[in-house]
Amino acid sequence: MAAREVIVGPSTPTAPYPIFVSGEVVRGFGRGGKQLGIPTANLPESVVESALSEIPIGVYYGWAQVSGDSTVRPMVMSLGWNPYFKNEKRSGEVHIMHKYDEDFYGSHLKIAILAYIRPEKDYESLEKLIEDIQADIRAAETSLKREAYEKVRHEAFFNN
Repeated sequence: MAAREVIVGPSTPTAPYPIFVSGEVVRGFGRGGKQLGIPTANLPESVVESALSEIPIGVYYGWAQVSGDSTVRPMVMSLGWNPYFKNEKRSGEVHIMHKYDEDFYGSHLKIAILAYIRPEKDYESLEKLIEDIQADIRAAETSLKREAYEKVRHEAFFNN
């Protein structure tokens, strides 16, 4: 596999970003934490179909906050059909880059989507999928350290 870029996106978020979205964390397919070792907070189908219907399918990065936790944390989000798993509906799966001790189903999740990393694709193996997700996480971590991206974590959206 070719080496991936460690910084993705322009030096400052550009339209249509940032995109601010919130919703209740719902049960997903049960694969993120168990099968991939990369737990996700899943957005309700209604949010995926309304607030996220205008952006392309693929992988994004930005900031996330779970109700009850004042910290705004880095995240990557998969938006799409997950062809490796042959999903029958579009999903929004947010991986918050933090180890939580407990599930937080039913909590309110706020996210700020700041940039597109890559299109969704199918994989020949679970290992290749995990490898690509880890590269997405590294790109997000590095990209979010830029001042214009870091600044978004302090938006009023996260303080309400």
